[in-house]
Amino acid sequence: MVDEPSYLRLLRGIANAESDAHCYLSAWRDTTSDPEVRAVLTTVAAREGEHGMSFAKRVNELGFEFERVEHPSLAEKVAFAKSDRPDVEKTEYFGLHRAEDILGFFDDVFKDHTIDIRTGELLGRYIAEEHDTARLALQCHGALCARSAAVATS
Repeated sequence: MVDEPSYLRLLRGIANAESDAHCYLSAWRDTTSDPEVRAVLTTVAAREGEHGMSFAKRVNELGFEFERVEHPSLAEKVAFAKSDRPDVEKTEYFGLHRAEDILGFFDDVFKDHTIDIRTGELLGRYIAEEHDTARLALQCHGALCARSAAVATS
C-alpha cells in the first residue's frame, strides 16, 4: 500500500470545490442575458470543471480513491445562479468581486516540499488560472457596476 501524501486532502478538496463551482457558474451562464457576462462565465465555468476533473484524476493517479462530495450549499448556490437576480448581485453573492482576496490561500501551497513534479505542475497551472479568473471576474463586476451606475443616473 502506498503512503498517503501530505497533500492528498488538498487535492480532494480542490476537486470537489471546483466541481461545485462548475455547477453553479454553468447554471448562471445558461441564464444570463448579458453576452459579456456569458463570455466570462463560459471561460471560468470551463476552467472550474476541468480543474475538478484534473484533480480527481490526479488523486486516482496517485493510487487513491476520489469520492465526489457536493458541498451542502451547492443546491442553494445553483438556485441563486438560476434566479432572475441581476448579474451584479450574483457576482457579489459568489464573491467574484473579491476573488483576488481569497487567493491568498494558495500562497503557502508550495511550502510542502514533498509535492511530486506532476502534482506541482498541476497546482502551478491551477493557481495561475485562478488568478486570471480573479482578474476576469473583477473586470466583469466593475463593468456591471459601471453600467448600473450609468442607468441609475440616467
